Amino acid sequence: MNRVLLIGRLARDPEVSYTASNKAVAKFTLAIDAGKDHTDFPRVTAFGQTAENIGRYMKKGRQIAVEGHVATGSYEKDGKTIYTTDIIGDRVEFLGKRDDGIEF
Repeated sequence: MNRVLLIGRLARDPEVSYTASNKAVAKFTLAIDAGKDHTDFPRVTAFGQTAENIGRYMKKGRQIAVEGHVATGSYEKDGKTIYTTDIIGDRVEFLGKRDDGIEF
């Protein structure tokens, strides 16, 4: 089983781009309190309508819940293998209140 459930705040504004087939891709980093004096910063990627909504409504500091799965990969850089671990956000929920006072 490969499922992840995270709740955190956006560490920076999400970056939304589009694939060659015009599918939206949102990339963002969550700040998650992991205990006394420690914060984790997992990278999250979402696709499609979810990605577009994240780009439209979410900004740095906003709270979000992400349900998804872990994806690992690797690439070569300067002759060294770099390993990556990312969360693919299959489902997200916007938490808290927006700046204009409207709840999600």
